[in-house]
Amino acid sequence: MPFLANTPVEKMTGPYARRWWALLVLCLSLLITVMANTSLIVAAPDMTTDLGLSSSDLQWVVDSYTVPYAALMLVLGAIGDKYSRRGALVLGLLIFAGGSVMGSMVDETSLVIVARAIMGVGAAVVMPATLSLVVATFPRSERAKAITAWAATSGVAVAVGPLVSGWLLEDHAWSSTFLINVPIAVLAVFGALALVPPSKAEGMGRIDYVGGLLSIVTVGSLIYAAIEGPHSGWGAGPVAAAVVAGVGLVAFVAWELRHPHPMLDVRKFALRPFTGSMLAVMFFFFGMFAVIYYSTQFLQFVLGYGALDTGVRLLPLGGAVFLGSAVTGMLAPKLGVRVMAVTGMAVGTAGMFLLTQIDKGSTYGDFLAPLMMLGLALGLAISPATDTIMGSFPEPELGVGGGVNDTALELGGALGIAVLGSLLGTAYRDELTDLVGNRLPAEAMETAKDSVGAGLAVAERVGPQHAQAAVDAVHQAFAHGVAQTSLIGGIIMAAGTLIVLAVLPGRRGFARKSAEPGAGTTASEAATVREHTGATR
Repeated sequence: MPFLANTPVEKMTGPYARRWWALLVLCLSLLITVMANTSLIVAAPDMTTDLGLSSSDLQWVVDSYTVPYAALMLVLGAIGDKYSRRGALVLGLLIFAGGSVMGSMVDETSLVIVARAIMGVGAAVVMPATLSLVVATFPRSERAKAITAWAATSGVAVAVGPLVSGWLLEDHAWSSTFLINVPIAVLAVFGALALVPPSKAEGMGRIDYVGGLLSIVTVGSLIYAAIEGPHSGWGAGPVAAAVVAGVGLVAFVAWELRHPHPMLDVRKFALRPFTGSMLAVMFFFFGMFAVIYYSTQFLQFVLGYGALDTGVRLLPLGGAVFLGSAVTGMLAPKLGVRVMAVTGMAVGTAGMFLLTQIDKGSTYGDFLAPLMMLGLALGLAISPATDTIMGSFPEPELGVGGGVNDTALELGGALGIAVLGSLLGTAYRDELTDLVGNRLPAEAMETAKDSVGAGLAVAERVGPQHAQAAVDAVHQAFAHGVAQTSLIGGIIMAAGTLIVLAVLPGRRGFARKSAEPGAGTTASEAATVREHTGATR
C-alpha cells in the first residue's frame, strides 16, 4: 500500500479502505481549530497582565480569530470544492500553523491580533474542508457515524482547549498556547497526505465570486457590529457595520437568486429540514460558547482556580459530549433529527437556566450539572442537524455545505459571546456600583467596572482594611451578572428551541418536504436527507 493516498475518491470503485484513519486525521485538524477558540479563555488573565490589555483589547484578541473564521468559510469551502478539498485542508493547516508561530513570538497587542486573524483565515479553510472530506470519503451508509464523530470532536475541543492551555500555563508563558498548535498541525498535514484521499467536485463550473464577496461583507459586518456595538456602544462604526450587513444580505439574496450557478442556492432555506437544522446549530452554539466564556471566568476569578485546575473542571463537559453522541448514534435513525435536535436544545436550555441560581457562595458543584447538560445536549443535537445540512447539498457542493454549517456554528458562538458577554458586563457594572457606591475613588471605580479581573486588581490596592469587602463586592457583582445573563440566555435558547420545533418537520414531513417538486433539491439530495435523518416515506 503506497505511503501517499493518491487515488481520488471520485475514481474509487468501492469504499476507501483507510477511511477511518482518514477520519482521525480530519478530526485532529478540526480539534486544533476549535481549541484555538477556547484555549485562549484560560490564558486571558496572563495575557492581560503581560500585555496590559484593556477590556476592548482582550475582546479583539479573542474575536480577531472569529471574524475571518466565520466570514470566509463559505467562499473557501467553494474554492476547496473546485480545486482540491485535501489541498485546501493542507494549505489551511499551514496558514494556521504560521499564524500560531507568529502569535508565540510577538509581544505587542496589535501583532497578537494580526496573528490571531491569520489563524482565523487558516481555520476558515480547514473547517469546511474537514466536513466535506468526511462526507466525500465515506459511503452513505456510514456517513451518519462519521459525522457524529466529527461533531463530537468539535464539542470535546471546547473542553480540551482550556485543559491543554492550563497545563501549558503551569510552567510556560501564554505564548506556549499558540506554539502547541504547530506540531499538531504538522502531524495533521502529513496524515492528510498519507491517509486522506484527494477529492474535488466534478463539473462544478465557475465559482460565483461576486456572491462570495457579498457573503464575506455581510457576515463580517454582522459579526463586527455584534461584537463592537454592545461592548463599546452603538456609535458610528457599529451602526454603519449593521447597515452594511443588512444591505449586503439583501444584495446577496438578490444576486444568488439570479445567478445560474450561485455560491449558495438560497432557495434551500425554503426547505424546512435545512433551515431548522441551521437554526438549531446557531442557537445552540449561541448559548454554549457564552456559558463557557463566563463559567471559566467564574472558576478562575471567583473560585480562585488556576488555569490547569479550570481546564480539568471542564472535562465532564467533554465526557457528556461523548455520551450524547453515543445516544444519538443509537436513537437518531429511529427518531429522526427533529426529536434529537429539539431534545438536545431543551436539555441545554435547562442547563443554562440552572445557572440562574449562581451567587457569591456558589461552588464548582453548582456548575457541574449545567456543564454536563450542555455537553450531553451538544452530543444529542448537533450531529443530526449537521447530517441534515450536509445532506441538503449534492456531491459537487460539499465544501459549500461544510462552510454553511460551520458559519452557522461560528456565527452563533460569536453572537453568543458578544451579546451575552455584553449583558454580563452591564449587569456586573450595575451591581458593583450599587454595592460599592462612592466608597472608591472615581478613577478606581471606573477601572473596577471594566471587568471582574480589573475589579479584583483594584481590590488589592485599596488597603488591608477594605480589601476583603472590595473582593466580596466584586465576587457578588460577577455572580449576579452570571445569574442575570443566564436568565436572558435561557430565554433566548428556549425561544430558539420552540422555533426549531416549529420549523423542523416530523419524520414523514421530512421525507415529503425534502422531495417536493420545486423545493430546490434533487431526488438524490432528498434521498440523502432522508437517509441521514432516519426519515422514510
